[in-house]
Amino acid sequence: MLASRPRIEPHRSPTIDSVMVKEIYLSVQGESSHAGLLCALVRLTGCHLRCTYCDSEFAFRGGTRMPNAQVVQQVKQLRTPRVEVTGGEPLLQPGVYPLMEALLAEGLIVLLETSGAIDVRLVPPAVHKIVDMKTPSSGESDRNDMRNFSSMNARDELKFVIGNREDYEWSKALIAEHGLAAKPFGMLFSTVFGKLHPRELAEWVIEDRLPVRFQLQMHKYVWEPEARGV
Repeated sequence: MLASRPRIEPHRSPTIDSVMVKEIYLSVQGESSHAGLLCALVRLTGCHLRCTYCDSEFAFRGGTRMPNAQVVQQVKQLRTPRVEVTGGEPLLQPGVYPLMEALLAEGLIVLLETSGAIDVRLVPPAVHKIVDMKTPSSGESDRNDMRNFSSMNARDELKFVIGNREDYEWSKALIAEHGLAAKPFGMLFSTVFGKLHPRELAEWVIEDRLPVRFQLQMHKYVWEPEARGV
């Protein structure tokens, strides 16, 4: 049974110079157009959504408050040019914005994985934003912030996680309704792991000739699906 929807209570930092961190580790990027590339992952604590297919519920609470400078130092020690800030929902924490600026200042390629329920207009333009549109089977599709369509640029990608045919038709209709194929950002279609066979989604995309990138959660095929820190 799903937990009841929580109140939106962003982490209230005493300063914007720190964030609540669940984990920092090195892996290969599992999704997006950056898939397969070496990447540091900075997972922040907290999320105001409760998606049915969430695979990071462990990040809803807990973690350690860290100064942004310490986060940057740990990332640099992992010796990779690419870092992704993820969650949970990282944009709930005020300190994430100066953190992304600090990572960019180190010459790093910075990715942001965000739920799509918060407008990304305040995110530094140089950050590669991966914005997750919540499909009907997520149980949170009413939380999508459509302002993101105007807040994203050519570095960014809009991600649709598809769990069934209804999700696919909903996503296809949204692309047509908002003219998303003409937007500067890319679009990603992936399956809910274990719920929809990848072949089905691939065949639907081919049949309709959708202008999207079909993708899988690579890390769930390389390691055990429930594995952490990979």
